[in-house]
Amino acid sequence: MPEHRVVSKDEWLEARKEHLAKEKELTRLRDKLSRQRRELPWVLVDKNYLFDAPSGKESLADLFDGRSQLIIYHFMYGRDWAEGCPSCSFWADNFNGVDIHLNHRDISLVAVSTAPLKTLNAYKKRMGWTFKWVSSNGNNFNHDYDVTFTPEEMRGDGVYYNYRVSKFPSEEAPGVSVFYKSEEGDIFHTYSCYARGLDMLNGAYHFIDLTPKGRDEDGLAFTMAWLRRRDQYEG
Repeated sequence: MPEHRVVSKDEWLEARKEHLAKEKELTRLRDKLSRQRRELPWVLVDKNYLFDAPSGKESLADLFDGRSQLIIYHFMYGRDWAEGCPSCSFWADNFNGVDIHLNHRDISLVAVSTAPLKTLNAYKKRMGWTFKWVSSNGNNFNHDYDVTFTPEEMRGDGVYYNYRVSKFPSEEAPGVSVFYKSEEGDIFHTYSCYARGLDMLNGAYHFIDLTPKGRDEDGLAFTMAWLRRRDQYEG
């Protein structure tokens, strides 16, 4: 921890109010951005996807579970991986219990991975999660939404991820996609985001951002080098 300026309570209060004005400005900007997000155009989903779910085969329409809005978290878990991605596991630790609140706002939350359902169920039990998690092992859903890459794409000049072509270190990537189902049953893709755009889904990071040290990741070998799956921390 570097040396830090220590002041009187009155000086602290003055500095805090100055910073509060900036926080309010950011809040207003975020509200504006959220309105603009809701105004984005939609794309009709014209492919039929079938997923392996705990109750059997389910279509994309089934994942809405009677609601009109669906949020899908693309969880990095490859077909032959021994464990789920530690970063996605960190994000998923924020999902437990939130689904009941989302349900009462006409929203269903589902995680989707390419690993077989049996593998996902075992890892879900290990992690103590309760949110719905299905497998896209038999379809191209995650590839179509730019989070799973073919061997040919990995060998090429780059993969299409986060709306640009670049090198990526894994055949799986994280993301979130949002869908809307009309009363007529038509499904529309309304939004997707990736990489740092997923920060807003991780409450733990927002707690960390409040502290004096913050994320404290600059000196690490890579971002989140400190991270472990919840059952792999020492002490």
